Amino acid sequence: MKPESLPPTRLSLMQPWQQWLLLLGCSVLAAALLELAHLPAALLVGPMLVAIAVGSSGATVRVPKPIFVSAQALIGCLVASSISVEIFATFAADWLIFLGAAVATVVASSFLGWFISRLKVLPGTTAVWGSAPGAATAMVLMADAFGADARLVAFMQYLRVILVSLAAALVARLWVDTSGVEGSSVDWFPPIVWPSFAAMIAVAAVGGMLGYLLRIPSPYFVGAMVLGAVVHLGFGIDLQLPEWLLAIGYGLIGWSIGLNFTRPILRHAARALPQVVGSIAALMAFCGLLAWGLHHILGVDPLTAYLATSPGGMDSIAIIASAAGTVDLSFVLTLQMLRFIIVLLFGPALARLVARAIKD
Repeated sequence: MKPESLPPTRLSLMQPWQQWLLLLGCSVLAAALLELAHLPAALLVGPMLVAIAVGSSGATVRVPKPIFVSAQALIGCLVASSISVEIFATFAADWLIFLGAAVATVVASSFLGWFISRLKVLPGTTAVWGSAPGAATAMVLMADAFGADARLVAFMQYLRVILVSLAAALVARLWVDTSGVEGSSVDWFPPIVWPSFAAMIAVAAVGGMLGYLLRIPSPYFVGAMVLGAVVHLGFGIDLQLPEWLLAIGYGLIGWSIGLNFTRPILRHAARALPQVVGSIAALMAFCGLLAWGLHHILGVDPLTAYLATSPGGMDSIAIIASAAGTVDLSFVLTLQMLRFIIVLLFGPALARLVARAIKD
C-alpha cells in the first residue's frame, strides 16, 4: 500500500533514516515493556502499535516488499516446525470429537464475521478474516492476499489474541496455583546448529518461490509452511529458528501492518470497537460451551478443555497450558493445530462464500 497524500507533518519532514531510527528505538522499548508485562505476542504487537502511531502521524517510510515477504516465509517455517507426530496420534484417538469441535468453532466465527459484515461495521470480508480463530499472524497475511483490509483484520485478530490469552491466564490461575511456577527463560542467542539453520533458510527461500510460481494464496507464507512440514515430518529435518531472528520477523510484519494505518482508519476502528469486542465475547462464550461438552463427553479435565477450545493465540495458550502443569498439553495443541489447519485450508472459500451471502 502506498502512503496516502496528507498535509506535511513534523514526522513526514524527517529524513527516512531518522524515521527508521525512531521506529526501531520505540519498537524495542514497546516490545520489552509488553514482554515484562507478560502480554501475548509482545514481539509483534509492540512494533505494530508503534508503527500505527508513527504511520498515522505522517511517516513516509514503508517496509520494502522483499523484506516483508521474507518475514512471511520465516513465519511459515515457524508454523511447520511446530507440527509434531504426537499431534497425529492424539487426533487419531478421538478424531471425530476433535474434528467436530474445530469445525464448530470455525463455523461460529464465520457466522460472527458475516453478522458484523451485514451490520456494515467493517467492509467486505474483513470481518470474516478478523473473526477467524487462531494463528493471528497467518490470518492477517492471508487476508491481505485475498483483498481484505489487513489493517482492520490485524486490529480484530490481535485484540482477540490479547483478550483470549488474558482470560485463559486468569482461568488457569484461578483453577491451578501457578504462583510457584517460573516461566522458562528465553535464550535469545542460542548456538547456531548450521544444518538445521541452513535447512530453515532453504525452506523459506525455495518454499516461498514455489508458492509464488504456483500462484497459491499468500504464496511466501503458505509455500514455506507446506514445504517446511514435508521436510520436518517427512524427512525428520529440524528447522532452527533462533529467537533473535523470530523477533526480527515479528517486528517487520508488525511494521508492515502498522505503517499503513491512517487517522481515518483509526477512527473507523474506534467506532467498530464495541461490536468487535462483542463478537469476541460471543466467540469466547461459544468456545466455553464447547469446552463444557468436551469435559462431559470425553472426561477431559475442565481446564484442559477450556484451553484447547480457546479461540486464538496458539503460542500463548501453549505457554499457559505448560505453566499450569496439570493440563494435557498434547490434547490442547492437537485441537488448536487442527483448527488452524482447517482455517488455512478452508478460510479463503469461507470468505468468498460469506462475501456472496453479504451481497445477496
